[in-house]
Amino acid sequence: MMLAADYWWIWTIVKVVVVLAIVPTGALVIGFVFLFKVMSYMQSRLGPMEAGPQGTLQLLADGLKFLQKEDITPKQADKWVFALAPVMVLASTFLVFVVLPAGPDLIVEDIQTGAFYALAVSSLSVIGILMAGWASANKFALLGGLRAAAQLIAYELPLLLAVLGVVIMAGTMSMQEIVSIQNTGEIFGWGGIGNPFIITQIVGFVIFMIAAQAELTQPPFDMPVAESELVTGYMVEYTGFRFLFFFIGEFGTAFAFAGLAATLWLGGWAVPWITTDAWWVNLVGVAVLFIKIMAISFLIFWVRFTYPRFREDQLQAIAWKYLIPIALVNVLATGAFKVWM
Repeated sequence: MMLAADYWWIWTIVKVVVVLAIVPTGALVIGFVFLFKVMSYMQSRLGPMEAGPQGTLQLLADGLKFLQKEDITPKQADKWVFALAPVMVLASTFLVFVVLPAGPDLIVEDIQTGAFYALAVSSLSVIGILMAGWASANKFALLGGLRAAAQLIAYELPLLLAVLGVVIMAGTMSMQEIVSIQNTGEIFGWGGIGNPFIITQIVGFVIFMIAAQAELTQPPFDMPVAESELVTGYMVEYTGFRFLFFFIGEFGTAFAFAGLAATLWLGGWAVPWITTDAWWVNLVGVAVLFIKIMAISFLIFWVRFTYPRFREDQLQAIAWKYLIPIALVNVLATGAFKVWM
């Protein structure tokens, strides 16, 4: 006869395995749909068409190709640090999904400081990038790592301040409770669509999306991996499956940030007129959250395909001169609104 503790361990292991499957799958879906197909349509071309129906297996083919590549470590590199850097970057992406709810029961751990935890573990990628840049024994890699560290540290502040507005409105940092409050809330006495925080926290949402774009080091914030200057920056010496780790980390993190934005501002998995905790709500929740994630991912990649790269001084100015002051004003206004209400 199994004890309750045994069931807890089994259920936790199942949820962890699901998370480990979701991140690469999300990276594949977002990478194929947006990197290959959406960008192709925006540029009036077809994109990959040979691997699978309409090119649907192209990313899988690319992954197999990377696994066949020779794993090369530079002679002067710090081998242990060089090897652990991509693992650190990818691990930070996996850890975000621990507190990201996809249904009433579909969450690995609903901790009371979930929003803080998600932002904290997402910043671990900075350490991995610095490790990659320093350990590669390559000047281009070191410059890319230093650029990335300066950029990510600068944009983590507006990212945090944007989420702080949501936390003030919700009165909690639990991701599941933030979803519930948006689902059961009302707008001026009307609860037809709940109270998604994107209405009252639209400024925070815009700041979060800009900062997330910079955290992903995607255009127009791609100075750390500028091919024309640094030959992919901190990743320049990586080959084979180690480079694949960085690739999965980039698109998996895009999936994670889209999931955070959908949860914090769009009500996550919840549907306002469904308040029951029946088992089938978990299935509906997964579908609803996936649709919201794909919609936000479209915004992320739309910007990526549209705007040219910022100069380093412009990139830093956007964070320190504009986003952070606006985010602070938003926090003050949110606090005043919360007290007034």
